[in-house]
Amino acid sequence: MPRYYIDSSDGSFSHIDQDGVELTGDEAARYLALDALPDMVREVLPDGDQREFAVRVRDAGGRVIYSASLTLTGAWRDGGDEEDGRTSEL
Repeated sequence: MPRYYIDSSDGSFSHIDQDGVELTGDEAARYLALDALPDMVREVLPDGDQREFAVRVRDAGGRVIYSASLTLTGAWRDGGDEEDGRTSEL
């Protein structure tokens, strides 16, 4: 099976995968990279509401074959529903 390297960045810390993982092919590597993004967001939530998370997949030759990013933008809002403090619209 081919070896893939999944590099990641949370906007302030980057990790370059030195070990890699053997997967069945490019689609499996893409899935693994995309699956990592929500976990990355959960890990840094206490650090703030503005962050860009990114992953890239390299093949065994070091060529980047896939990349994806997820942007977190959060903000407190004034107002809301009078009954319970929540807004009724997104």
